[in-house]
Amino acid sequence: MPIPLIERAKGYGDRTAVIADEGVFTYAQLLADSASVASCLLDGAADLEEARVAFLTPGGYHYVATQWGVWRAGGVAVPLATSHPKPELAYMIEDSGAAIVVAHPQYEDTLRELAEEHGLRFLLTLDILEHPEATLPDVAPERRAMIIYTSGTTNRPKGVVSTHANIQAQMTSLVEAWGWTGDDHILHVLPLHHIHGIVNVLGCALWSGAVCDMLPAFSADAVWERIERGGLTLFMAVPTIYARLVQAWNAAPPERRASMTKACAGLRLMVSGSAALPVQTLEEWEEISGHRLLERYGMTEIGMALSNPLNGERRPGYVGTPLPGVGLRLVDENGNAPPEGSPGEIQVHGPCVFIEYWNKPEATASEFVDGWFKTGDVAVLEDGAYRILGRSSVDIIKTGGYKVSALEVEDVLREHPDIAECAVVAMEDIEWGERVCAALVLARHGALTLEQLRDWSRERLAPYKMPSRMIELAELPRNAMGKVVKPDLSKLFTETEKETQTAAG
Repeated sequence: MPIPLIERAKGYGDRTAVIADEGVFTYAQLLADSASVASCLLDGAADLEEARVAFLTPGGYHYVATQWGVWRAGGVAVPLATSHPKPELAYMIEDSGAAIVVAHPQYEDTLRELAEEHGLRFLLTLDILEHPEATLPDVAPERRAMIIYTSGTTNRPKGVVSTHANIQAQMTSLVEAWGWTGDDHILHVLPLHHIHGIVNVLGCALWSGAVCDMLPAFSADAVWERIERGGLTLFMAVPTIYARLVQAWNAAPPERRASMTKACAGLRLMVSGSAALPVQTLEEWEEISGHRLLERYGMTEIGMALSNPLNGERRPGYVGTPLPGVGLRLVDENGNAPPEGSPGEIQVHGPCVFIEYWNKPEATASEFVDGWFKTGDVAVLEDGAYRILGRSSVDIIKTGGYKVSALEVEDVLREHPDIAECAVVAMEDIEWGERVCAALVLARHGALTLEQLRDWSRERLAPYKMPSRMIELAELPRNAMGKVVKPDLSKLFTETEKETQTAAG
């Protein structure tokens, strides 16, 4: 049985599919090139039979052709992050049990070395795109398609496994809810190791026969230039990106601002997600662009679950109602439905929900109850719409659209020779949603500055995981059981911030 996404593309023919640094590519070209990729990956075999293929490429056509090629060969795609340092890439390659590693030439040195260290087959995107086509297998929708790594309450990222059917359910739900058609043209600026960039933007565009215009990385100037050029109908981003676009608009001369604002009128929809959208950012963006951002809620394990309406009132601070095909309920600490207006944990079921954490059956089992996935996020239903209150775990930090495990960051920081003890917490931030903040007990008082810590962390942590605030303490606040009391630490950071602002004023 063929993959529905691929079958649909066959009907789009010479329509433009992808615009990227590499050029302009039609659906027919994408089908041909992904067939070449799949044939090279198969290397004479009939089917990869869910072998994992880890690949690293900047946002662009090579990424799309590689992803589709893995799927068409019967493999499981393991997209890696261009922002991750070598140790994190190594962990994901090892944990997924990848048999093949594919790299864009830009990342050849790093990934070739990792592949050789583990005795894995290594390929370059330029080479696999030129491979002669061979017979490709039929791939059933129920087969595993992708592993995306996400931080959970454990100290290392877990591999979230989705089937082709899961991905299809996530795409079709959004296509219906947000009115995608073949006439759409979206600008893609999001990371491609994240559900937001992979499914909400790229997947929905290609399912619909639309155009996906891809930038290799976010740049406020490049985004504004592309919006001003015209022709776009959709834009999706995280709150941090909208904050940066607001800053760029404010820094522009008056005549340029007028052009930027006028250009936004050509888009039919702008969406914000992956982190809470500050009301100030929403209001500033609406004043600049004329668009009230559509907020939604989702996570790697479930795709998108809640969304404000395409047509209708979008209330600041609310994430709307369940999307088509999504079963959602709130559950209190006793496992019961809370009264109207009372908080409860969001639990989700349906075809959009992932099947497992890779090689972690106990972790998988612990996150489900009677077939419902426990998100760990707490919400309340008010006047027919859901409002997210926070997370049941204090050890997950949402910053710039990413989920960061505080425990993972703590484990890395403890390796520093000048750090005796540490604890990592979140602090609310209008630009990033939350910032990663580190409270340290140092072996030698005053031996470490924030800049020195960040320089040291750069080779060990992804940029968004690095602490952007730091305080030095004589000791960490602990309860009678010896556990660090993180709410007390959060208060300390808030008080320190206020003192700094007062001194500056």
